[in-house]
Amino acid sequence: MLFAIPFPAIDPVLVQLGPFAIRWYALAYIAGIIIGWRYTLTLVRRGPVPPTGPAVTTKDMDDFIVWATLGIVLGGRLGYVLVYKPGYYLYQPLEALQIWHGGMSFHGGLVGVITAMLLFARRRGFAFWRLADIVAAATPIGLFFGRLANFVNGELYGRVTDSALGMVFPHGGPLPRHPSQLYQAFFEGICVFAVLALLEWRFRVRERPGTMAGAFLVAYGIARIAGELFREPDAHLGFLFLGVTMGQLLSLPMVMFGAWLIRRSRAAA
Repeated sequence: MLFAIPFPAIDPVLVQLGPFAIRWYALAYIAGIIIGWRYTLTLVRRGPVPPTGPAVTTKDMDDFIVWATLGIVLGGRLGYVLVYKPGYYLYQPLEALQIWHGGMSFHGGLVGVITAMLLFARRRGFAFWRLADIVAAATPIGLFFGRLANFVNGELYGRVTDSALGMVFPHGGPLPRHPSQLYQAFFEGICVFAVLALLEWRFRVRERPGTMAGAFLVAYGIARIAGELFREPDAHLGFLFLGVTMGQLLSLPMVMFGAWLIRRSRAAA
């Protein structure tokens, strides 16, 4: 019999008042957005001031939080529906609205936020990459809380393991599995944030617009590709080819584009 750490059976619902429920999943997203927003204000106050064109202000970030939230929720859910379960939601369209049950795609949310940034930067008249660098630096905060929410929901668990970290998940069968949500919270959230914070506070890379955004794409992409080695692929997708998962396939272009963006930003400096 394999050793397994007991799964902490946390009720996904924090408070239930009749039909109204406050879920940990929603609170995790709210915490990530609010804390990330506060961090962006710190970055804006820190500078740098662009040599030409308007600078991003704290007022801009206060206004952008609404745009970012819509990009995260709409993009994340739409990405999950279209990429991971298009056939299922084709016949169950109303369930596509039930985001409190989980099912958000980071890559879809990324596209949603990029779209929001493009529209917002154009409307306010400042350079897109200056806004993108600020948002990228704060994004790992939201990723950290999002992965914790996945753990509480008992979803996106890892592959079967005989390691001492194995855990039996409520919907994962009788065998112990990697708590891959916690691995990803650490690497995609804490480690990526630490890398970007070092680049910001030690090397001031935002003086070269696009560098921070590129660094985020590279760091997150590598962390996600590595994390997928422990995560159980979605049952309806499985492994695509040569043991590659959908998460790894979608992350590889991020790494490549991020590396190109860093090189481009350095050349333009």
